[in-house]
Amino acid sequence: QAQVMESGGGLVQAGGSLRLSCTYSWDSFEHYGMGWYRQVPGKEREWVSCIRYDSGGLYYQDTVKGRFTISRDNKKKTVWLQMNDLRTEDTAMYYCAATRNAYRCDPDFGFWGQGTQVTVSS
Repeated sequence: QAQVMESGGGLVQAGGSLRLSCTYSWDSFEHYGMGWYRQVPGKEREWVSCIRYDSGGLYYQDTVKGRFTISRDNKKKTVWLQMNDLRTEDTAMYYCAATRNAYRCDPDFGFWGQGTQVTVSS
């Protein structure tokens, strides 16, 4: 089991920035990749970005490349998502989850938090 807590969301104007945090209290945290995912009502959850267990590989969905940056601290069991130049289409509930393979970025373990809402206004 993992206890997951996402934070840092909010309301921001287009072009603005937010930094999301995810505390993932799990003994195996340092051994697995971590990802950020987002979901809007009526749509499936989609991956946004993933990071390898050792931060050696960073992966981004095309729509966020160059704007978002993922990072992690294994000692703190925390993963962040720095989001710059936000767009209205980035509006969603954001979640973090562990993945066996950061390149595939599938949320393999099913541990989810409540998410943090990001709303970008035009």
